[in-house]
Formats: sequence, structure tokens, C-alpha cells
Amino acid sequence: MWYISTRGMAPRVDFEGALFSGYASDGGLFMPEELPQLDRETLCQWSTLSYPGLVKELCALFIGSELIPKGDLNDLIDRAFSRFRHREVVHLSRLRNGLNVLELWHGVTYAFKDLSLSCTAQFLQYFLEKKEKHVTVVVGTSGDTGSAAIESVQGAKNVDIIVLLPKGHCTKIQELQMTTVLKENVHVFVVEGNSDELDEPIKAVFADTVFVKKHNLMSLNSINWSRILVQMAHHFFAYFQCAPSLDTHPLPLVEVVVPTGAAGNLAAGYIAQKIGLPIRLVVAVNRNDIIHRTVRQGDFSLSEAVKSTLASAMDIQVPYNMERVFWLLSGSDSQVTRALMEQFERTQSLNLPKELHSKLSEAMTSESVSDEAITQTMGRCWDENQYLLCPHSAVAVNYHYQQLDRQQPSTPRCCLAPASAAKFPEAVLAAGLTPETPVEIVALEHKETRYTPMRRGDTWTLMLRDTIEDLSRRWKRRVLNASQ
Repeated sequence: MWYISTRGMAPRVDFEGALFSGYASDGGLFMPEELPQLDRETLCQWSTLSYPGLVKELCALFIGSELIPKGDLNDLIDRAFSRFRHREVVHLSRLRNGLNVLELWHGVTYAFKDLSLSCTAQFLQYFLEKKEKHVTVVVGTSGDTGSAAIESVQGAKNVDIIVLLPKGHCTKIQELQMTTVLKENVHVFVVEGNSDELDEPIKAVFADTVFVKKHNLMSLNSINWSRILVQMAHHFFAYFQCAPSLDTHPLPLVEVVVPTGAAGNLAAGYIAQKIGLPIRLVVAVNRNDIIHRTVRQGDFSLSEAVKSTLASAMDIQVPYNMERVFWLLSGSDSQVTRALMEQFERTQSLNLPKELHSKLSEAMTSESVSDEAITQTMGRCWDENQYLLCPHSAVAVNYHYQQLDRQQPSTPRCCLAPASAAKFPEAVLAAGLTPETPVEIVALEHKETRYTPMRRGDTWTLMLRDTIEDLSRRWKRRVLNASQ
């Protein structure tokens, strides 16, 4: 299985190359050169698998056994999920009025990113240990990515991780989950800016390909193909849990409602659809509605500013994984994709060509949800089920309630729940409800913190480069000492 850039100007790589690269050298994102097609028989066989079982099958399809033999792959995935609190890893809550909520948040940091990052970290360490190499992971976060990335690699001897988080734009709990990890290989910067602003120094560092190569840099943001691959399993598990029966011809449709910011879960769902999973995608966003405007009107352009919402992890203006969706919609045409993305990067504005837009609106529908609708949805779900939703999950469930109230003929539907309400007590209070806080989260308040501020007026790119160079020097010293 080979991977090529959506922009077509970078050499093709195998899974290991895609894993360690993040962005391709031409600024594009890696995608499989060819997508396998799953037949009815395979889907029926997979329908009885657990969530980890589905991750194993999907990873085996997209990672050559010459890179990671099947036995090793299964062991790595079992190890990745060993710290999850729920024995099923992912759990479906069946609530009143056909509301199905897929809880993707039973990992260490109470967010869906634990699923893909725990696997990605295992794959990383597998290759690094074989080659006795070191990498520095650089992550920008709007909330959950940073803590999940830190948890997945903290204490690893071959990996240093640098996380940039936006001061005042994460919840207190999200911030503490990052700043209280005192392991030697964890380096946190608290940035005086929003998540789009802190992406700028990261992009600047990664644009220097000589520097990236010299210091073995990589990203674990949702641009990384490995994360998209694991996230495809959410959609398969949702489908098999919610499809009424697989005995009908054709197989029944299930609607999967995907709350998203950077469009990683959406890209994963669209790839799942392309390889044969009979799902209909609904993309649900907060007031940062670039994806909604793109689906509805073909308008892929930035608003004046990021809007702060209760669903803060989705307060993102640039949903970079849409590039993968555009590439697939264009029939894997890298020339078209490159022209579109270069125009967007140049002008921050893009009207999709008519043909591409009509394909996009056939592939998915979309919804944009206000803070008021988020709190109303959280309240209604509690009243009807005594079930607390996080604000991001409420963005998805709001769509279900809309369809219910319009008495639309109902396709089975599954709403993805990316985080636990325990991480968002402020939003729970805003909905007039009482937060339920697990002991591990309460304990964060009393832990020591460690971080470096990045203030306005500081040269953020230079600070980042200096830190990376320092970590490389430390690693070299360690290798030297070990060999003496």
C-alpha cells in the first residue's frame, strides 16, 4: 500500500513514511494511492467484531504486513487500548426516541482523540525502536489533541513532544491535563493567541524541510494519516451497532452525524463510505461554519475571526482535512486539488467549482449550531434520559432532535460523541445542569504545573526552533553517553 500527496508533487511513501511525515513535502496530505473495495461478504464478517477488532482489520488493509506483521499489529493495538476505562473501548448508548450516542471518550483524557493517538503512538514507537531513532513531535491544539498526544507518548524514551495550547481558549480541565504532566519528554507552551494563530509558527517550522529532516520532526495533528485510518473504525462500529439487519439487499443505510472542527472524523467517514460502508454523513459544526458553508453553498472561505463557542475544541477556521475530501471528490485529481488549495492559501477564499460542489452536497449534508441550541440540546437530553452530553456531542444530537421534531421519516442514525461532559463543566452549568466530575479530573486541580509562556511580542517561530534544537542536542548526548 502506497501513499501519495493530495497535491501530487511529493514522492510516494509507504505507511511508515506517511506516519512520520505529517504534511507531504509539497504541502499536501497523504492519501492511499488506491482505496480497497469491501464487498458485502466482508462487511457481514466484520459486523460481529468488537471496536478493537475493527481497528485491527482496517489497519491490516492499509499497513503492509511487510512493515508490521499481523501478529505485531494486533499486539500494538491491544496495548494501545489497554488503558481505556470501558471494556468495549467504545460504547453505544441507546437513548429515547431513536437517539444513539456513540461514546468515543473512554480513554485517559476523556476525548475521542485517545483512540487514534494511542494507536499512532504505538506504531511510532514500533518503528523507532527497530531503528533506534528519535523524533520530536510538534502539536498545536484547540483543546483535546494536546492532552491525548501527551498521554500517548509521555515517558517514551525515543520521543519528545512539544505542545502549543491557546491561553484562555481551552477549558481549565483541558489545560491542566497538559500542564500537569511533568515527564522529561513533555514540553508545553501556553500561547497568547487562538488555535489558528498558534498553527502559524508550527507551519513555518514544518515548511523548512531541511530543518524538519535534520531534527526528525513530525506532527500528530489530525493531518496524520494514521489518525484518519483509526478513526474510520468509529464509522464501521457505528454502522454495525445501528443497522437494523444485514440480510436486506442492498444493505441498509445508517446516518452518521459527525461533529467536527478540523474535519478529521469527517474525512475518515467519507473514506469509509468510498470503500463500501453504506453510511450517509451529516457534518455538524458550531458557529465556526466554514464546512457548513462549503457543503451548502460551495463557499470555502474564512470568516473574519474565530468565534468562541461552548464547543471550544471545534473553534477552528481552517478545517485542513477538507483537502482530503476535495481530492476524493475530484477523482483523486491532484492538479485540481493543488490549484484549489493554493488559491485558498493565497486569498483565504475559494468558491468550489460547480461539479465539485454538487458531488460534495450529494456525499453529505450539514448543520451549524448556535450556543443556545447546544445548551437546549444538553438540557433536553438530560430531561429525557438523565444523560449528560458534552457541548460537542450536543452539536451532533441537535441534528437528531431537529429531524425528530420535523417528523422526518427516520433512517437509523448514530451521533458521534467526541468527549465526556466531565471535561466541560462550564458548558454543563450554562445548560442549567449539574456537572459530574470524576476523581481523576478533580485531582488535576492539586497537581504541580509546568509550562513556558509564548507572549505576544515574542518570536514564536524562533522559540519553537530553539526548543527543537535543544532537544536534538540532548538526544545526541544521551546516545553518546550510552555508547561509552
